[in-house]
Amino acid sequence: QVQLVESGGGSVQGGGSLSLSCVGSGYAFSSYCMGWFRQAPGKEREGVAIISRFGGASYADSAKGRFTITRDNAKNTLYLQMNNLKPEDTAMYRCVAHSHCSGGLRWPDAYNYWGQGTQVTVSS
Repeated sequence: QVQLVESGGGSVQGGGSLSLSCVGSGYAFSSYCMGWFRQAPGKEREGVAIISRFGGASYADSAKGRFTITRDNAKNTLYLQMNNLKPEDTAMYRCVAHSHCSGGLRWPDAYNYWGQGTQVTVSS
């Protein structure tokens, strides 16, 4: 049974930092494309960052220069380091996995495994 379990969310003031983690189990973590999507109330799901099994990363324009996605295949763990957080980053952040990255950042339905999410709230 595939499981993705996120942690690390919380409340922070604007300009602060948070580090999210996602532990995957029940599948070949190192062979999968992994990523982070977020959804704010009343908004569509938005791709934040993805990382291929080879380590190549892609970021949404809103995340470039502030967020860093990494993975530790030995620990079956995906990370998202978020710096200089802004109120508009407030959302539920969910970890995703798929056998390839063809869905990119624009097609959330292409990812067949999703975690339950961790809430990030940034105050001004």
